[in-house]
Amino acid sequence: MGRDGVRLRGGAQGAAGRFDSMSGEAGEIPGFDPASDRAPPARSRWGRRSPERCDEDPDRDRGRATYAALDLGTNNCRLLVARPSGDGFRVVDAFSRIVRLGEGVSLSGRLSETAIERALGALTICRNKMKSRGVTRARLIATEACRAATNGEDFRARVAEQLHLELEVIDRETEANLAATGCTPLIDPEADGVVLFDIGGGSSELVRLDQSCRPGRGPPLPRIRGWVSLPTGVVTLAERHGGISVTRDSYERMVVEVSGLIEPFVRAHGDGSLSGIHMLGTSGTVTTIAGVHLNLKRYDRNRVDGCWMNAPEINAVVDRLLAMSYEDRVASPCIGAERADLVLAGCAILEAIRRAFPCPRLRVADRGLREGMLVQMMREDGAWDNEGQPAVS
Repeated sequence: MGRDGVRLRGGAQGAAGRFDSMSGEAGEIPGFDPASDRAPPARSRWGRRSPERCDEDPDRDRGRATYAALDLGTNNCRLLVARPSGDGFRVVDAFSRIVRLGEGVSLSGRLSETAIERALGALTICRNKMKSRGVTRARLIATEACRAATNGEDFRARVAEQLHLELEVIDRETEANLAATGCTPLIDPEADGVVLFDIGGGSSELVRLDQSCRPGRGPPLPRIRGWVSLPTGVVTLAERHGGISVTRDSYERMVVEVSGLIEPFVRAHGDGSLSGIHMLGTSGTVTTIAGVHLNLKRYDRNRVDGCWMNAPEINAVVDRLLAMSYEDRVASPCIGAERADLVLAGCAILEAIRRAFPCPRLRVADRGLREGMLVQMMREDGAWDNEGQPAVS
């Protein structure tokens, strides 16, 4: 489903992965150790044509397949570098930075020069990390900001010219598919299915998933019943309604606006009992809510990713955030200045989803598109000797 990336032939499969997306440090997948080896710079042009192999340092294992997944969203630029290991993969490097590429696009229709410069700075770091890690295959995607902006193609051309990185602007169906692929390992095996949501900066995806199935090896495969992409996210909603000073009334207006966008999907997929269904959320909104709920003094992905919250606990956090001033949100260790004007817009999107699908439990995922890309590439290359495909040497 969706357009091809670097040597990518298509198909949506399962995913796993662990890293601290706030700090941008490499982390650990359950059961595997983080890597400490490094490689010298590799040849350039990343994106559609990654080099098959790079000049290698004697200190790193020769012939190891190393994959990179980059997600340039409306709000964030994120990179994950990993190698297949066991039935999953081992993260060897990671990076995350809020760049707000889509800032002002909902009003002007264009990417601003300031936002472009921020994105180019982050992409430069990502390029250098991919080179230093000896990446052999990569997929680099851009989402809603580049889809919506009239100068999105000009931006892509500039990235290719200046950084030799070729961004793939994916469609919304592919975005929903990748989110499902990245989060499938967190579906409760005892559940009948899940309502997955990914609250982004410029769009938000909802996916109705049945219980996943497991291949012979590798992460589980998602079974998508239906999906929808909403043309709104935390950046666009906050720009329309305000994000610095948010009252109960303005918050409710945001909820009502998003509820109207969800209604057609609810009619198609909201019928029947939700007693055996849980929600699964991936985004800065839900990880922030989880961090506040856990009273973390510093964001800790190992405590957030996979944690469960019930409806009263979510309500308590949202009430707490609504009672905070903008300055209080800035001072919160799990929010900070970069998210303080966006977090309540995200809460409003979540509230609209919760009203539409009143599931009793929510599981929080600090994973998503990048993990989905990594697993799709690895599975296609036969990294887990699955589906008769040859293993990568």
